Amino acid sequence: MRTFAVVLAAAAALMAGSTDNINGNTYGEPHAPVLIEIFSDFQCPACKTLHDDTFQLIMRDYVVPGKVYIIYRYFPLPMHPFGHPCAEFACAASRIGRYQKVADALFAQQSNISISGKVEDVVNSVLTPTEAKKVKSLLHDPGVQREIQTDLDEGKLVPVTGTPTLWITHGGKSQVVSFPINYSLLKSYLDALLAKK
Repeated sequence: MRTFAVVLAAAAALMAGSTDNINGNTYGEPHAPVLIEIFSDFQCPACKTLHDDTFQLIMRDYVVPGKVYIIYRYFPLPMHPFGHPCAEFACAASRIGRYQKVADALFAQQSNISISGKVEDVVNSVLTPTEAKKVKSLLHDPGVQREIQTDLDEGKLVPVTGTPTLWITHGGKSQVVSFPINYSLLKSYLDALLAKK
């Protein structure tokens, strides 16, 4: 049992800050002192709240000034029937440099997707016909599927028990922050980390 615990701790340590499984779904300077990995589901209402509010504040206060690097991790929950298709479209769009456009549209149209299931229509509404064709051709690409599965596997190691979950790493140490996320408390925590040498 002790050996398993040591292996699990080592795997989690290796996971933190891993850049092998990213492709266009990052924000900021990779060498920033703090890394935040956001495990999120496009069909999760709490993830939409994080995306629409807290994420914008983190971008303004920490990512743009070079203090934080963010990696979005795909973590579609089994209870959300359109979470995985959304992740596939966003991941495929990242391959052609359109991750942000598609991610914004998926969150903006979350309630419509939950009712209609028309993920592709939402994605196509923000892409050119040529881009939409490329994204569709990449949906079942083994690399796209592997990236989503790797994020799911890594999230289970954290462990991610719900979305959104932030895995915050600084100085080789990591901390899990789960929803609900109070921005003023998160800001205090990040400022304290950044004050450490």
